Amino acid sequence: MIKKTLCFTNPMYLSLRNEQLVLHMPEVENNDTLTEQMRQEAERTIPIEDIGVVVLDNKRITITTGVLEALLDNNCAVVTCDRRSMPVGLLLPLAGNTVQNERFRHQIESSVPLRKQLWQQTVRQKILNQEHVLAANTSQETNCMRVWASNVRSGDPENLEAYAAAYYWRNLFPQVEGFTRNRDGIPPNNLLNYGYAILRAVIARALVGSGLLPTLGIHHHNRYNAYCLADDIMEPYRPYVDQLVIDTMKRVDDYTELTREIKMHLLGVPMIDVVVGGKRSPLMVAAQQTTASLYKCFSGELRHVSYPEM
Repeated sequence: MIKKTLCFTNPMYLSLRNEQLVLHMPEVENNDTLTEQMRQEAERTIPIEDIGVVVLDNKRITITTGVLEALLDNNCAVVTCDRRSMPVGLLLPLAGNTVQNERFRHQIESSVPLRKQLWQQTVRQKILNQEHVLAANTSQETNCMRVWASNVRSGDPENLEAYAAAYYWRNLFPQVEGFTRNRDGIPPNNLLNYGYAILRAVIARALVGSGLLPTLGIHHHNRYNAYCLADDIMEPYRPYVDQLVIDTMKRVDDYTELTREIKMHLLGVPMIDVVVGGKRSPLMVAAQQTTASLYKCFSGELRHVSYPEM
């Protein structure tokens, strides 16, 4: 079942009642001119079990520990944002699978050759998906990207991922003068950053649900990064966010700031239609299929990760 993605951008009181998330608005709670019945009617409730991602994007949001406990019990990812509305924190459950210890051991004991082969698959599918987005949105030649994808070897020792990325970003936004992909760069980098942050939360949630440690990557290994595996596995999914950003840019006149309209559009990341193994499903569901297959690779049951194909 596809889970809801909730984003709170206004002051809000979030509490728990009968396994329901209860939304209270301060302007209603503190308005003495309203009757008790009117205040109760202003409440909104959402079943906790229906929620997959919660984004907290306002300094005046109050959330009870009971809500946090219930969200984590239901394997929900809770994202917090900074003053610029950019996601900066991610809260996930410590135990997301009933046989987590066994799965941790399979992941930790996985061999270097296996991890290199998994990275080869990851890079190859990422480049192929990037090629699809570039060909669909520009007139740029993309045969070179297909060649790079076919030539990726175990562990990607030639770093063909970087060659493909340089070519991809140099040509993806021809209408934006001087564009380079940089976290602190000019727009639409701000849109990409936001979309990737939501994608990262979805992938990290799926990894925890599959009983895997999102910290221990198959390629990324930055000592300061708590989500190396999430950053690895999200790579073939990034082009879906890129396409969503392109679509968003066509819908709005000004994308220099993350407006409410833009954020609402980018929060649709978990609902993007993707195809895994010939079957179409929302990205959130596909992510669970990908991470489940990843565990089976660690346990020796499979040799290939089920990545999305554009």
